[in-house]
Amino acid sequence: MPEAFVLFKTQPAHERDVYLSLMNHESVAEVHALYGEFDLLARISADDSSTLTKLLMAQFRQIEGVKDTQTLIAVEY
Repeated sequence: MPEAFVLFKTQPAHERDVYLSLMNHESVAEVHALYGEFDLLARISADDSSTLTKLLMAQFRQIEGVKDTQTLIAVEY
């Protein structure tokens, strides 16, 4: 099952809204608030890499209040 860790930068005062939106999504395994350059970290799981790509591009980057993301794709070692 493909997974990605996504770092989110949010627009000012939108951290909580984005956090709640991520928490309510079935593909999100966990969400953490951060201090520093990024505001949130989410672990996202999907059934296959194509679905993961669609989630990242069409859903998570389009959440209202998201300013920027950085995605780290987890791989089997």
